[in-house]
Amino acid sequence: MAAYHIVLIHFPIALWMTATLAILLRAASDGPLAKAVDRALVPLLVWGLVSGIVAYVIGLMVWPWETISTTPLGRNHMLVASWTVAYWALLMATRWIQGEALWNGIMRWVMAGLAVLGSFLLGITGTLGGHLAGVYTQLVEVLRPLGWEVYTTYYVPDITLAVVVAAAIVLVAIGFWGSRRAEA
Repeated sequence: MAAYHIVLIHFPIALWMTATLAILLRAASDGPLAKAVDRALVPLLVWGLVSGIVAYVIGLMVWPWETISTTPLGRNHMLVASWTVAYWALLMATRWIQGEALWNGIMRWVMAGLAVLGSFLLGITGTLGGHLAGVYTQLVEVLRPLGWEVYTTYYVPDITLAVVVAAAIVLVAIGFWGSRRAEA
C-alpha cells in the first residue's frame, strides 16, 4: 500500500500547486489569460480534493493506526495531512461559493495569501511523509529555526480546537448571511 500512497499523493500535490499558481495569477491580473485560468480553478480544486482524500485514505492503510500514532513524526504527519485536506476543501468551497466576487477588492489578496499558506501546509505534509518513508529533505532545517522540531510531537489543546470549530461555524454563518444579503 505504501507504493500506492506515494504514487497517488502526487496528484493532489500537482493539482493544488497548479491551483496556487492560478490563484496568484488571478489575484494579480484581471486580464483574459487570468480569467481563463480562473475558469479552470474550481475543477482543479475539486479534483485536487478528490485525489487528496483518496491518497489520505490509502495513506491510512499504509501502517495500522496503532503504529503511526505511536511515533511523534507519524502523529505530526497525520495531523498536518488532515489540516491540509481540510484547508484545501475550504479554499475550494470559498471559490465555488463566492464565484467572481472573490476577485473584487482586498479579497483577491486574501485568497492569494490563503493559497500560499495552503501550499506551505502541503509542503510540510510532504516533508513529514518523506521522512516517514526515509527520504529526508532540507525543509526540516527551515522549520527548526521557526521553533518546530519535526521529530517531537506537538499537541493542540482541546479548548483551542473548540475555539477553532466555533469560529469556523460563525464564519460560515456570516458568509451565508452576507451572500443572502447580497442576493436580496
